[in-house]
Amino acid sequence: MRPLKERYHGKGQSICMKEFVDQLVEWGPLGVFLLSLIDSAGIPLPSFVDAYLITVVMRNPPSAIPTMLAAIAGSLIGNVILYRLARTGGQLYLDKLTKTGRGQKFRQWFDRYGLVTIFVPAVSVVPMPLKFFAVSAAVFKVPLLRVLSVIALARILRYGFVAWLAASYGSQTIQFINQHKLGFGLGALALGAVFYLASRFLLKSASGAPPEELKA
Repeated sequence: MRPLKERYHGKGQSICMKEFVDQLVEWGPLGVFLLSLIDSAGIPLPSFVDAYLITVVMRNPPSAIPTMLAAIAGSLIGNVILYRLARTGGQLYLDKLTKTGRGQKFRQWFDRYGLVTIFVPAVSVVPMPLKFFAVSAAVFKVPLLRVLSVIALARILRYGFVAWLAASYGSQTIQFINQHKLGFGLGALALGAVFYLASRFLLKSASGAPPEELKA
């Protein structure tokens, strides 16, 4: 992630998109809400939502909590839209995928680890692919409430942490994140391992089934 003024120098960036995003950032938490919704719904943005959140909080540190909550709300609503779209158009893909041996193996793997593959990129400050796994959850008919609960937990941790960094470090926030990318990436993986173990334990406690029969 780079400061806002440095993110639009690429030739491929649309001037209209730049002006649109800049205008939304000027709206503060409301703009972050809309940008988070757009990004989570599957529409590419020039940068990550974290960068917009940081920019807004740097300009107005007391807005850290409202901006964090706006980013979380936008992400949840955007993921509902993405989920519904994927469920609507995903049945043919699912039928085709599960006819192959590789597709069946992927579904079995996703049934066991799918929510972890959503949690880790959703919680990571370091960019990781999320939408493919979110779409897969919809296609494989993972309940929407379960998907949203995982994303909500991850976004609370991520955006809460990023908002705190922005309020604490100000203009040095992005530099700090870039200097500690490896640590943040490993931290996301560690949180993913904790999430996986905790979810299996909770499922075991609720159902009484042995661990090997449970899906994360």
